[in-house]
Amino acid sequence: MTKKLTTTAGNPIADNQNALTAGPRGPLLMQDYQLIEKLAHQNRERIPERVVHAKGWGAHGTLSITHDISQYTKAKVLAKGTQTPMICRFSTVAGEMGAADNERDVRGFALKFYTEEGNWDMVGNNTPVFFLRDPYKFPDFIHTQKRHPRTNMRSPTAMWDYWGQSPEALHQVTILMSDRGCPVSPMHMNGYGSHTYSLISADNKRVWVKFHFKTQQGHEFLTNAESSAKIGETREGFQEELFGAIEAGNFPKWDVKIQVMQEEDAGNTPYNPFDLTKVWPHGDYPLIDVGVFELNRNADNYFAEIETAAYSPSNIVPGIGFSPDKVLQARIFSYADAHRYRLGTHYEQLPVNRPVCPVHTYHKDGKMNVMGPQTGAGDAFYEPNSFGGATQSPEFAEPALKISGDADRYNHRDGNDDYSQPRALHDLMDDGQRARLYSNTAEAMAGVPEDIINTVLGHYDKISPAYGDGIRAARAKLG
Repeated sequence: MTKKLTTTAGNPIADNQNALTAGPRGPLLMQDYQLIEKLAHQNRERIPERVVHAKGWGAHGTLSITHDISQYTKAKVLAKGTQTPMICRFSTVAGEMGAADNERDVRGFALKFYTEEGNWDMVGNNTPVFFLRDPYKFPDFIHTQKRHPRTNMRSPTAMWDYWGQSPEALHQVTILMSDRGCPVSPMHMNGYGSHTYSLISADNKRVWVKFHFKTQQGHEFLTNAESSAKIGETREGFQEELFGAIEAGNFPKWDVKIQVMQEEDAGNTPYNPFDLTKVWPHGDYPLIDVGVFELNRNADNYFAEIETAAYSPSNIVPGIGFSPDKVLQARIFSYADAHRYRLGTHYEQLPVNRPVCPVHTYHKDGKMNVMGPQTGAGDAFYEPNSFGGATQSPEFAEPALKISGDADRYNHRDGNDDYSQPRALHDLMDDGQRARLYSNTAEAMAGVPEDIINTVLGHYDKISPAYGDGIRAARAKLG
């Protein structure tokens, strides 16, 4: 049966080819509400792009738990044998909506799991660390990745000037300028929760945890020259690779692993285990197998399922919790707030963000509230009440944190070693990897004032004299 074209209110449209006019040469008529609706909707087709992670690619999939970690967590989503539907979104950090996919950049790695206890979001990157440890600096750092207010162009000078004055960024910069900074596709890179989270067991004991998602496809990367050539061929390289692989039935997979630290050990490490610029050495905290996730279905509508997918670290479930990681604490607020601005107050009522479990809340009214009251009883629009509305569940309370301190603005650079972990990463590389690291870094410094470069090189010398000298030699080759 042929489907009838209608207005958004369901009114059948007799002619979708011609506007209503006063004769062939006459003016349009205001009563052509179908034309007005069509033009008005076109004007509103775009929503604000994400301030960061604007360019993205994603797909649906399944998380399967294959190992028993019940000694660490009571989370049902992490129980052995459990399968949970999910949606994943990869992205670039700095790129805008129209940016090329294959540019050298950190990649976002965001996972949403639709569990029976609510949505669990793991919003990380393809790197285990980030450029900062204090969230107060996040807007400043992101400004360096965006356009200069006068030239309206990206500014390498701004990036290197910031990094030269922020040695805590060096670990991440080393990763960015290494082979891992330019993966060939979303399938050929790892993902990390990056932050320290916590797991809580059935007997209410807490451990600290790092999440790792190891690609089964193997690591593949592009050199700067190969990246430029790829961008010359297509600006949609990641989208083509991911969408094409899934359409062809070549479903990409990642092994899910964790590192676990006992709660009381957090004060005994030579580094702050809640510092986003630091990794936990695998020799001290080995990877523990958890399961695997597979991406096996492309979106039917990219806008509705990928562009409006809203991930936030604030979405956790019983058995998974937070940590004193300062940047994580800030993201718990800022991500959900960004979605309320970009998508609307009730963004979690959109189908792609909607939990599969029952939802009961006393949030009220507002734009686009399509679900109506969700309090559990018609006369209960406040809490506490006597009308059978939803009530709190004390059994889900987390154990008290054992880490505390006096409230103050502590200098996040005092007492921190920002050189040993980048040194360890540098020393792990073979000669070829180091040569590409030096070359990539030197190329990224093109056009940056010498005084800023010298500041940065001073930090690289502290990591390793070979690191600083390698970049100097690579710059000399570039002329």
